[in-house]
Amino acid sequence: MSVSIVVGVQWGDEGKGKVVDYLTEQADLVVRFQGGNNAGHTLVIDGQKTALQLIPSGILRPGTRCLLASGVVLNPFSLIEEIDRLAEINVAVTPDRLGIANNVQLILPYHLAVDRGREAELAGGKIGTTGKGIGPAYEDAVSRCGIRLCDLFDARHLSSLVERNVAQKNAYLSRVLGTSDCFSAAELLLELNRLAEFLRPYATDVSIEVSEAVKAGKEIVFEGAQGCLLDISHGTYPFVTSSNTVAAYACVSAGVGPQIVDSVVGICKAYCTRVGSGPFPTEDFGVDGQNLREAGREFGTVTGRPRRCGWFDTAAVKKAVRLNGIDSLVITKLDVLSGFKKVRLGTAYTIDGVEVNDIPVSPDAQDRLQVVYEDLPGWDEDITAVRKFSELPLNAQKLLTRIEELSESRIVGFSVGPDRVQTIRM
Repeated sequence: MSVSIVVGVQWGDEGKGKVVDYLTEQADLVVRFQGGNNAGHTLVIDGQKTALQLIPSGILRPGTRCLLASGVVLNPFSLIEEIDRLAEINVAVTPDRLGIANNVQLILPYHLAVDRGREAELAGGKIGTTGKGIGPAYEDAVSRCGIRLCDLFDARHLSSLVERNVAQKNAYLSRVLGTSDCFSAAELLLELNRLAEFLRPYATDVSIEVSEAVKAGKEIVFEGAQGCLLDISHGTYPFVTSSNTVAAYACVSAGVGPQIVDSVVGICKAYCTRVGSGPFPTEDFGVDGQNLREAGREFGTVTGRPRRCGWFDTAAVKKAVRLNGIDSLVITKLDVLSGFKKVRLGTAYTIDGVEVNDIPVSPDAQDRLQVVYEDLPGWDEDITAVRKFSELPLNAQKLLTRIEELSESRIVGFSVGPDRVQTIRM
């Protein structure tokens, strides 16, 4: 039996879904523990691309059961769309393949309207959300007015919740945000009642399922979304997501104790990207940044937005290692660096000439942050057919070795392309 947590160590889009898919070859259970359909995990298997947003990456392994834990926010309409898309490629997402925590919070249409209205109001100061209603749904959860999956199965209780929430949200949208969005409680209730019958077979107690799987000695993988540096508590606030993305939250979300965890695997690209606003110390605004975007096809899975691109930030990765208790790293998209004459590693930060060991929390200090770089020679060879570390060009080997030294964490694998077979275990 082993229990692993897979987390992103940068600003998201590191390739977590691809690695989870690889790790779940022998996994019995994959548990998504936070976020919502703002995540985008793209998997390529035998040349066929599959984009997942809510359903855990283990769904493409026929013998693996997938769970959405309580820390996830669930848009039920998006879930059904995703189930239908998977059916088109002959992946049946039946209740024996997918379970959803009874106490998961729902994202409803008014959450999306609030999200869009706030971003429009912020104008130049936008956070850069995906507009999927993630933040407003988490707010309702904390305010104790959210609607959970289990509420769909209690008609009288659901009716009172919907009427109250729709009235409050309509008033907020009109009077505070000044939008023309307005929702009908009766229409929404009708839709939710229809959804209830479809979703009822998927409802489960995730805490009990995970606990029983541990007792039975099964292989369990917890799958995170976004990245460590977007964590609501420890990320580059306020330019963060609305949930805790760090490994410790996997146990909170699933309702189990931390003693069950055997390992934490951190996923990071061989360079850095970020979507939306916020600090990005190693961002490259020149030709190299453009070349990284083009070579890496760096456009959001969910939004299609071009990602900001820059160099590997070992100082940020060290922070992620500390925050998550990471004991091993997997480096993705190493193939994207082929053709660069030099490869840069950000090794430290300075503010006004004084070295600092972390991204500061103060916005003013963040603006004055400078990066200390170490330049390594690049390589020209196409490495997409590499299947062993020893087959890599010498300079690519040296890069991985140096990342391992600077991050103080063992590298256990790397990828040289999007396909499942292009993930190599070291």
